[in-house]
Amino acid sequence: MSEGENVKVAVRVRPFNKRELAREAKLIIDMKDSSTYISDPENPGDEPKKFSFDFSYWSHDGCKEGGDGYVAADPSHPHGKKFSDQKSVYQDLGVGILKNAWEGYNSTLFAYGQTGSGKSWSMVGYGINKGIIPQYCEDIFKGIDGKKAEGAEIQFEVTFSMLEIYNEQVRDLLNPSSLKGGLRVRQHPKKGFYAENLTFAAVNSYVEIESKIDEGTTNRTVAATNMNATSSRAHTIVGITFVQKAKNAAGEETAKTSVVNLVDLAGSERASSTGATGERLKEGAAINQSLSSLGNVIAALADRSQGKNVKVPYRDSVLTKLLKNALGGNSKTIMVAAVSPADINYDESLSTLRYADRAKQIKTVATVNEDPTEKLIRNLQEENDRLKKMLESGGVAVPTGSGEDGIEIEDDMTEEEKAELKKELEEEYQAQLLENAKEMEEMRKSFEDKLKAAQETSQATAMGELREKKKSTPHMRNLNFDPQLSGKIIHFIDAPCKKLGNKKGEPSDITLVGPGIQEQHAVFSNESGKCSVEPASATVRLLVNGDPVNERTELHHTDRLLFGTTQLYVFIHPKELADSKNKYTEITYEMAQEEIAASSGFDMKTENKSRDDMLLQEDLVDMIPQVNEANSISEELDKKMKFEVIMVSPEARGMLKGRTEIMVRVSHLETGHEWVWTREKFLDRKCVMQELFRDFTDGDDWDVSPDRDPFIEDPNAAVHVGSVKVWLQSLAYKIEMKEQLEITDFRGQEVGYLSVEVNPCNKKGVEYTEKDDIFVESPDDLIGKELCFIVKIINARGLPVRFTDVYAKYLVPLETEPTLTKVIADTVNPNWEHTRQFSFPKVPKELIKELTAGAVMIQVWGKQKPPGHKKHVNTKMQMEKMATAKGQVSAANTNTKVVDAGKVKYMMETVLLKKREEKLARKVAQFKQMVEVAEKSNKVRIQTDVIKGVLAAPGQNEANKCMSKIPKDSGGDEMPKSSTCVIL
Repeated sequence: MSEGENVKVAVRVRPFNKRELAREAKLIIDMKDSSTYISDPENPGDEPKKFSFDFSYWSHDGCKEGGDGYVAADPSHPHGKKFSDQKSVYQDLGVGILKNAWEGYNSTLFAYGQTGSGKSWSMVGYGINKGIIPQYCEDIFKGIDGKKAEGAEIQFEVTFSMLEIYNEQVRDLLNPSSLKGGLRVRQHPKKGFYAENLTFAAVNSYVEIESKIDEGTTNRTVAATNMNATSSRAHTIVGITFVQKAKNAAGEETAKTSVVNLVDLAGSERASSTGATGERLKEGAAINQSLSSLGNVIAALADRSQGKNVKVPYRDSVLTKLLKNALGGNSKTIMVAAVSPADINYDESLSTLRYADRAKQIKTVATVNEDPTEKLIRNLQEENDRLKKMLESGGVAVPTGSGEDGIEIEDDMTEEEKAELKKELEEEYQAQLLENAKEMEEMRKSFEDKLKAAQETSQATAMGELREKKKSTPHMRNLNFDPQLSGKIIHFIDAPCKKLGNKKGEPSDITLVGPGIQEQHAVFSNESGKCSVEPASATVRLLVNGDPVNERTELHHTDRLLFGTTQLYVFIHPKELADSKNKYTEITYEMAQEEIAASSGFDMKTENKSRDDMLLQEDLVDMIPQVNEANSISEELDKKMKFEVIMVSPEARGMLKGRTEIMVRVSHLETGHEWVWTREKFLDRKCVMQELFRDFTDGDDWDVSPDRDPFIEDPNAAVHVGSVKVWLQSLAYKIEMKEQLEITDFRGQEVGYLSVEVNPCNKKGVEYTEKDDIFVESPDDLIGKELCFIVKIINARGLPVRFTDVYAKYLVPLETEPTLTKVIADTVNPNWEHTRQFSFPKVPKELIKELTAGAVMIQVWGKQKPPGHKKHVNTKMQMEKMATAKGQVSAANTNTKVVDAGKVKYMMETVLLKKREEKLARKVAQFKQMVEVAEKSNKVRIQTDVIKGVLAAPGQNEANKCMSKIPKDSGGDEMPKSSTCVIL
């Protein structure tokens, strides 16, 4: 083990889910032996990308469900032989972890993949189809029972912990009352990084572990719902510590300890094609920090495995600190990467495979954790004595180094930074004293005492009673984007009248926390099992099955309810279910959100839609509730900002290619200023909005400085006014282009006109005229020859009056930096008179391709003028006034006249055809003239080189020079009267 061993990496593909089947998704994943292949649905003719791993598990098809519900390989199916069931995955991965545990090695099992990609299927499973975690836990206790039956004189202890990392904060999921700011992550010289005061619950069976997982998941759901957190961006770490205590040959009690960490990593968001994802977020938006830091750590460790001397940035995030041992220290590590088989998830699946491909290069060095108990206690006591003496004497010295492994002085630190570091080190030593004392106390406790303490704090009994009550009592259960968190929050409708509201004002029977939840929000009634709901006032937002409710409404089994903008529930009526002959569909979060989107006017049908349309629909379902939420927070905090979902084409974004994307239009209700945010920018800003709202609802100081306020945009920053797509096909034939073209904004609406020219010229910059007749028959004739042209942006006319300091910018093919015009202020009709010459001494093939099929996108940018008179409004009142339907998101670009993006191309092609016709007409006229010259000179033949010269002549003068040779041709023969000239 001293040389280390590579992280084992397995990839698993699941079957199509209901959503993918409904969208008629196409299969893009294939597996052969240990290799995984992924095909690009946009380029079906391309060779599939190949990735090689330790294991590639095909679980997409080739299976059947047995009488007991277990899903196993189907020998009659073509893929039956390569199907991997739960047991085979456990045999390859879980049995090794089990063996490591008994031998005293630490192990870590990572699960990585997009939410819904099948991580839980491999890790936890369902019913009899148990995943790695339950099979491992069952086998641990089977092994313990077996050893006890054999009479082994060993004391066994198993403890369980569960934490979550969200927005760089660590939450103890077994102790929901832990500090609001989360647990501190400390560093111990021997244990490494750890979460201070994390709960470790003693367990005596897998049933108890299962109960703890359920308890932790419920606490996680409650916390995520109350904090309005995005659960798909959180990481979960389950820790199972296995200790074997026995006497050694010397009669000393030894402890062999194994820690198994089961890590469920959040999936990264779909990569944007807008190119704007590199924009810095407001300070405090740390949502993506853990994942990006983990990527950097994996990359650095992969470089190290190749012999490179690089610093590994473990300290950059909470997640990488806590996973330091798993990635580069004392642990045997396995990663399971889960991928969707569907073409609509191609980007996410490719990203997952690339992540896993880097992880397989990492090496770890694991050691057996076995020491005499008394020696461990003695060492801890000696360490504490040393730390106390050092702190009392003030002799804390900060070590020097790279800063990778601990609190160390780095070469480029200032004296102030060193002093701060020393203070931090003193705090760490104080924490070490407490941790060591706690560890010594735990070592002296009997396992029976630990079990008793765990059972006293357990919620198992209450949860059992809850399960029984759900079988007979009407209730509503939560719906969450993460299926693991759905159904974890239950509210019973078990009284004639139940009031629902937020935690302010008078206490409510049902308390919900979130944007748009009023002090008195709704009232439920249960009259002899007949349940109904009604809004507490006319201003609350309450939807049932996607539609606003303004009066008392009867509820039926599986009705969907939305309170405010984030609290989504499904109503369950056990008696109605039992009495009904109807077969009810299981309600999911996606179904409920699609219903709300459809009620808001968006097309949610799936028939005859392309992959891009499906991706757009996915983003719509995701974004509509989040935009509603941002608006509610803006109303509650009176931030004067309004958010709207918009669908923006590549051309409207000022891009040449790409797919239509969901973006967010942001409007300032007082100044009238508007901005358009990318989906990624909005989501990151919204996470900070959630933090502000959380502090606001908790009664804390929630206001922040402007540089950290997610609602504030720089009013002086340049914004995209609109774009013009200039096709280059005419240039490919060396034809000038002079047009006044429509400028279109993000809605596709006309916002002005741009006068632009693209004209061929010589290398001195002199533009060709029609007299030069430089037209080429085929663009390929330009390959290897010189091409010079001039781009002119003359002016713009009729720009919106709200803009000033306007300028245009563009990027021609094969250039790397955009060209900008000058900036002109205080006019809607700027005269730029911009001219720039571009020269290509030898035209390459790729330029011809760009000219014949490509375009230049000219973007117009400007600053928004400050308002002449700033009105003062209340956000909520103004929103209500502006909304066409209370509480619904409207599509900001619906029912507007849009400019046909293809019109300019058709216009260019028409001009090109006209030019070609004119060219051919001139050539026909020149040939007629040539014949006339020959006849006047009494010639019966014309030499071939003269004909070629006239054909290739760029202008009339050149043609005339060629024709002047005809009378001088001595071999043309004299033509007798009434004869006809013959062209040879």
